[in-house]
Amino acid sequence: MNSLRRRLIVLLVVSIVGVVGLATAAAISVLGEPSPELTMGPVARQVQLTVQLVAGRMPGVNIPIDLRDHPAGGVEDRKHTRVLNDILHRDGVNVSAVVSRMEGKPGMVASVGLPDNRWVIVDVPDFGPPRRGWFVLAGWITLIVLGATAVSVYFTAVLIRPLEMIEAAVTKIGSDGVLAALPEEGSAEVKATARALNQLSTRLKTAMESRMRLVAAAGHDLRTPMTRMRLRAEFLDDERDKWLHDLDELDRIADSAIRLVREEVDQDAVEPVDLEKLVGDIEAEMTSLGLAVSIEHLDKVSVRAGALGLRRALRNLIVNAATHGKGCSVALSAAEGHAVLTIVDRGPGIPPELLNKAFEPFFRVDPGRWQSIPGAGLGLAIAREIIERYGGTITLENRAGGGLSQKVVFEAVS
Repeated sequence: MNSLRRRLIVLLVVSIVGVVGLATAAAISVLGEPSPELTMGPVARQVQLTVQLVAGRMPGVNIPIDLRDHPAGGVEDRKHTRVLNDILHRDGVNVSAVVSRMEGKPGMVASVGLPDNRWVIVDVPDFGPPRRGWFVLAGWITLIVLGATAVSVYFTAVLIRPLEMIEAAVTKIGSDGVLAALPEEGSAEVKATARALNQLSTRLKTAMESRMRLVAAAGHDLRTPMTRMRLRAEFLDDERDKWLHDLDELDRIADSAIRLVREEVDQDAVEPVDLEKLVGDIEAEMTSLGLAVSIEHLDKVSVRAGALGLRRALRNLIVNAATHGKGCSVALSAAEGHAVLTIVDRGPGIPPELLNKAFEPFFRVDPGRWQSIPGAGLGLAIAREIIERYGGTITLENRAGGGLSQKVVFEAVS
């Protein structure tokens, strides 16, 4: 019962059925069987006339009368019997009557004793509710529940429509972090929600574009002063190599920043990519460059991604492991509909408290690596940007025996 929709439906159904149930109970109590005083009044008048007719005090009147030597059977209704006798005695009719209910028959029968030991049988109409009232009540409640459920489902859908719009908009966020445009139609609340989400999307897009322009502009603008500094360094005799090394490092940083922005803007066409062949090609390339990269096993598996972008991401991960990890091994396996690529290196790993920061731009484990190993510290950031764009995940974990394990998981395609 964690769903808000279900909670609202149950609340509305219980509320409607509860209110109607209380109203029905009140109606039954008011409109139930009438009191004996109201029922027995007309019966007492009929008994009085019947007694007068039998006694011959109403000549010329021919009305069929049920006369018996014994009272009618059945179970005596003491309450109605008492009320009928009280009314007869109050009206001056000196007879006794017994009101009884016949088993299996509706209504009651009044047996009036005459002075000559005969009994006049008078039928008492049934003024009570129908005998099958429980079936009628059950049908009534069933109709109420069905109607209340239909109404509750409809109005609950209307109430939670803005929430569903927010959920749908969030699930459609693109790789650039921008929400998809929503149609501004429907009720006032739905329109207001759609308008607010569209405004948020516009502001996010503006902010993202501004950030990308800033990074790209900074990267390009760095190129000009670095070129001038490189030309001037050629005329230096002292520390010329140090100057050139620092300029190369700045050039790599600017180039990596520009590539990171391009990865967010430029997106390859998504198509099935043969991971086995792609990883094999990268391993051959790394081996030709003198990096210690080995293959454990490669299963035949394909994923949906951009071929160039995915190649760039996996290449960054393998180069990072081979460079910082003093060599690495690569394994590709297919399991439960997923492609799992594992890159294990033989380096010192990453301190546990820094694992969550490894994907941040310009991340370095220690200042020593900044000087000894070239790079701008954007390889993992670019790799994660590409992998998550195509629906994959990447996790880092220190191995118990030493080294770092990088695991990339994609949904496999047949």
